[in-house]
Amino acid sequence: MQIPTGAPGSRIVGLGHHQPERVMTNDDVAQLVETNDEWIQSRTGIVTRHVAADDVTVADMATAAARHALDDAGVAAADVDLVVVATATAKEISPNTAGRVAYALELGDPATGRPAIIDVNTACSGFAHAMGIADQAIRAGSARTALVIGAEKLTAVTDWTDRATCILTADGAGAAVVQASETPGIGPVHWGSERDITPAVRIEPPHGTFEQDGRAVFRWAITRAADRAREIVARSGLELSDIEVLVAHQANLRIIEPLAKALGMEDKVVVTDITESGNTSAASIPLGLSKWWHAGKIPAGVPALLFGFGGGFAWAGQVVETPQR
Repeated sequence: MQIPTGAPGSRIVGLGHHQPERVMTNDDVAQLVETNDEWIQSRTGIVTRHVAADDVTVADMATAAARHALDDAGVAAADVDLVVVATATAKEISPNTAGRVAYALELGDPATGRPAIIDVNTACSGFAHAMGIADQAIRAGSARTALVIGAEKLTAVTDWTDRATCILTADGAGAAVVQASETPGIGPVHWGSERDITPAVRIEPPHGTFEQDGRAVFRWAITRAADRAREIVARSGLELSDIEVLVAHQANLRIIEPLAKALGMEDKVVVTDITESGNTSAASIPLGLSKWWHAGKIPAGVPALLFGFGGGFAWAGQVVETPQR
């Protein structure tokens, strides 16, 4: 048996994002459920969130974010040989979301049967899982150029009568173009799950709406999240002091801030897109990363810690080098 080998590593060469035009404020939410702006901000940090129209699909948003990332990277659609999409809310089972993106953007080369198309459903940690899959595929020689996307229409599975969850959810997508590189810019993925709190975040029958045990999630975030994040950094061969950017899952500002403090990163760049974008599950890491990158809030060529956690209860992360401008 011959085992192929690919590049020594991979790196992010472009970022993109997409959000629906409709912005829902906390006052808008207060028209649907008993709450108010002060109550929502004090408990979540969220001020606004974006909501997709009924006829907009997860694939539509994923495609828009992917197009933005390809343009940012200056990479031709024909060069993409792998698409990995993280989503927990796509209604279309087959073709999967990755296939729909590939079709819409005419990715790859039909003559060679590319690109490969993979969907990943680990909910909020999905993008970090997808990034790990793409990096490993490139290292193994199975791909050279990958599109890694996180996209969610979380409002479509929201119970708008449940004050505990409806104040959180939002829609959007983020994407990264990842290419083979002689100088690795993506560290090894470190991933796992918390068996004891598997049911803490779920979308399941009979209601099919987003539910969570908020106290269990918050307790995990305060007691275990920092240790998992430290393990991710250690796998990269770096020290926490080397990390310049923290992009954690945008679940709740009251989780992100204590995590940054526990990691000693209060003075570093801590992405807090949660305030204006809400919780977009698998889309939250690439969405926040791309928005802040394009806004000039994140420096080029520095180590950034990506750390996703949530539904399942799964977690995953890696250290990546931010793209060059």
